[in-house]
Amino acid sequence: MIVVAGEALIDLVPGEAGDGVLPALLPRRGGGPYNTAVALGRLGAPAAFCSRVSADGFGEALLAGLRAAGVDVSLVQRGPEPTTLAVADVGADGSAGYAFYAEGTADRLFELPGPLPETVSALCLGTCSLVLEPGASAYEALLRREAERGVFTLLDPNVRAGLIPDASAYRARFRSWLPHVTLLKLSEEDARWLGGSPEQWLTEGPAAVVVTHGAAGLSVHTRSGTRHSVPAPAVEVVDTIGAGDTVNAALLHGLAERGALSRGALDTVPWPDVLRFAAHAAALACTHAGAEPLPPAAGAPCGSVLKRRTG
Repeated sequence: MIVVAGEALIDLVPGEAGDGVLPALLPRRGGGPYNTAVALGRLGAPAAFCSRVSADGFGEALLAGLRAAGVDVSLVQRGPEPTTLAVADVGADGSAGYAFYAEGTADRLFELPGPLPETVSALCLGTCSLVLEPGASAYEALLRREAERGVFTLLDPNVRAGLIPDASAYRARFRSWLPHVTLLKLSEEDARWLGGSPEQWLTEGPAAVVVTHGAAGLSVHTRSGTRHSVPAPAVEVVDTIGAGDTVNAALLHGLAERGALSRGALDTVPWPDVLRFAAHAAALACTHAGAEPLPPAAGAPCGSVLKRRTG
C-alpha cells in the first residue's frame, strides 16, 4: 500500500459566470497530496491518505472523493476546524497561481500518527503540509521515522512561495529532508526557487530526481549518472491544476508495478517507460478544469486506458 500524507483543501477555480467584474468561483476538491492519493486510487493502486480533515461540509466532500477513488481513509484524523481554501488564478496558458486561506484550518493541526502498517511500501509527502506549522513538524517527523524503517519515500516540495515566511530557512529545511528521501520529484520552477540542481541533490540523499518541464516533458537523473527525458504529449490545456500531483501518482504506480519501490532499483528501472506513463497521465489531467487527476474513462480503468495510449 502507498500512503500519501499532507493537506486536503478546496480550490476555488474561476468559472465563466460572474457579475461582469469578478468571475464565479467554483469549489473543487484539491491539495497536492489529496490529488496524488485520488490519482493513485483511480489508477488502481492500493493507496491510503494520511491527514487531518475538517468535519465541515467541505471535509465531508473531500472524504467522499477519496472513498469514490478507492482510497483508504482509516489514517485520516478529523477536527472541527474549517477546511483550507485556495483561490486559483488561472493564466491564459492554463498555469495556476494560488492565494491560500489557511489560518486555523484542520490540516495545519495534523499530529504524528502511530507506526504505519507493515504493508506500506511507499510514503509520499509535500506541498503546504511541510510548510504550515504545527502540522509541518509532524509530517517531517513522519518522513524521518518511516524512512528510517526502510519505507520508500517520495518528496514533492511543490513550492508555494507565498506561504513561506523565511525562504532561506525553508531552503535549509528542505536540504535536511534529503537524506530521508528516496525519490525527489519537483518542477523546474521549484528547482530554480530552491537554488540547487539534481546533481547536487543526488549527493545529499535521493537515489533519483525527476524534474517536470511543463510542455517540454519530464526528465530523470539517477545516482549512477544516467539521465533520461521524454516529451509531453500535445493536448488542449484547460488548466494545469493537479498535473504535477498526477505525475507523483503515476511515478509511484509505475515503479510499484515493476517491483521498483526500493532505493537500489532506481538505477536499473526502465525510466523512459515510467516517464512516458507519467507524462501521459499529467497530460490527461490538463484537459479538465480544476484538480481532476485522471478522470475515469467510461467502461475502462484509468490505468488500462493510459497503458493503451503509452504502450
